[in-house]
Amino acid sequence: MINWLLILNTLTQVGILACAVMAAFSKKLFSSVLFLGGCGAFVALEFLILHAPDVAIAEGAVGAVLGTALFFIALKHVVKEGKQ
Repeated sequence: MINWLLILNTLTQVGILACAVMAAFSKKLFSSVLFLGGCGAFVALEFLILHAPDVAIAEGAVGAVLGTALFFIALKHVVKEGKQ
């Protein structure tokens, strides 16, 4: 019998690892920030699989959305100052 929850859990963990590795080895900062946002989304999904919806909502809001937005804002300011 196929245990779908185990398969989904494994795929989510592979997604977290893949996004983290791609964020670390990406040559462009824009891509790194996107991969970190994807990593936060996978972590939120993992918390949801582990039956922790309150933590999943917090991670989805802060880790995936707010953290990514703050990184993009900081990246925009750094790029503006670097061109002057």
